Amino acid sequence: MQHRKLYAGIGGLVLAGTVGVAGVQASSASVSSRPAAAARTVQLDAQLKSLNDSGARGHAHVEFRGRKAHVRIDARRLAKNLPHAQHLHFGAEARNECPNVFDDANNDHRLNVVEGVPDYGPILKSLTTSGDTSPKSGLAVDRFPTTPKGIEKYERVVNFAPGAVLRAIKSGKGVIVIHGVDHNGNGVYDFEGAGASELDPSLPAEATDPALCGVLR
Repeated sequence: MQHRKLYAGIGGLVLAGTVGVAGVQASSASVSSRPAAAARTVQLDAQLKSLNDSGARGHAHVEFRGRKAHVRIDARRLAKNLPHAQHLHFGAEARNECPNVFDDANNDHRLNVVEGVPDYGPILKSLTTSGDTSPKSGLAVDRFPTTPKGIEKYERVVNFAPGAVLRAIKSGKGVIVIHGVDHNGNGVYDFEGAGASELDPSLPAEATDPALCGVLR
């Protein structure tokens, strides 16, 4: 991983989820063919609210047609000219909600990723701009949005595997989190703002701290 790109704000962190293909029930060869039933559409929205005093705000809209999800994110007032990792989270054991100040376990007056996991769960999908959306892209570079004016407009279709997890997301248990907080306001992710990331001590915490969170309802 090219950490120096994080400091210059050129690259993008990547975290991720699972990829799958849903089966489609086919008609029997012995029966006359009939038009396939259209996949049921499920639409979910999340108001993205500020974490860590980022001052950011936004909205996410996800439209499911079967196993495919068309994801749109519109966010503003994010740290300018810096990469912002963003993910869809879900955990069977998680509360599947956004964290709050009471989750600041070490009382350092900020929320880090680990402190938020009991609320929003592990990463299910990486909302990258291209390529892999699985957890294997966890801290890759250059595939998350940057925000030249602090504004993000994101759109991508993501595939899901069929099963209980997909049903849980459609029922309103998915959480979208956008990361990256310039705590000291100097225009880069550095160690002066909040020290090292708990995920990787070679990374600044500013690069991984959550900036926005919203539950898809």
